[in-house]
Amino acid sequence: MGGELLLALLLVSAAAAPQVLGVGNGDNHMRIIQEDIIETVNNHPSAGWTASRNPYFSNYTIAQFKHILGVKPAPQNALSNVPVKTYSRSLELPKEFDARSAWSRCSTIGNILDQGHCGSCWAFGAVECLQDRFCIHLNMSILLSVNDLLACCGFMCGDGCDGGYPIEAWRYFVQNGVVTDECDPYFDPVGCKHPGCEPAYPTPKCEKKCKEQNQVWQEKKHFSIDAYRINSDPHDIMAEVYKNGPVEVAFTVYEVSKDMTKAEQEKHKPKNKSGIYSNMLWDHS
Repeated sequence: MGGELLLALLLVSAAAAPQVLGVGNGDNHMRIIQEDIIETVNNHPSAGWTASRNPYFSNYTIAQFKHILGVKPAPQNALSNVPVKTYSRSLELPKEFDARSAWSRCSTIGNILDQGHCGSCWAFGAVECLQDRFCIHLNMSILLSVNDLLACCGFMCGDGCDGGYPIEAWRYFVQNGVVTDECDPYFDPVGCKHPGCEPAYPTPKCEKKCKEQNQVWQEKKHFSIDAYRINSDPHDIMAEVYKNGPVEVAFTVYEVSKDMTKAEQEKHKPKNKSGIYSNMLWDHS
């Protein structure tokens, strides 16, 4: 039987189209990580952050990296009727918090999944947060289907493997529910085992039937009773994680040029980007 749960949607900023800002089309075959850019950033004391090499993306080209940034800009009126949740400043929060230890019985929290050859981060982030909250609030240890959301939400959610709208993912949970991963497993089980993760795969077809013949699709659905978003103030974001569990965050990726001035470095330091992640912890020590 499908469960019901109050869900949270966090959109820190209006999510941009899947792109790396500040990069010309002619640069698409350049490596996304360049040592001279790392050195330039780290030699600017006013940059406000430290650049380093992420081994996972070290051999990606800009074009390959763009493909996995799967957040589309939400339609203009998409957020107009979505309630915004805030928290009282009287709520005292710890200096550090980790949802993985706070709800240690929930093994899904902190489990990093592989979206593979598909720009489906918008779907992964939503489903991962949903299953975490089923465990936190209802003590249900389940794995939910990214494939159901990705394939069956259709144009309401965007373009599947070519990017989607996080807010519509959460509306899908309310209106249609989502089946278990056992019923409808992810279409790309291999994931990215090579640099660039090519070729890009098309969106899978919506089958609306479970892999196992003895399972009924509709009986495997799990629903939300509501969806909301969180005010982008850090206190509200941390309070939501502290009280209810991981949240889905959309943020914009900026490419930093080695030729930037100090002022430009400040303008383009990492900000909330055009991809998705699940936020579960902080540390102010």
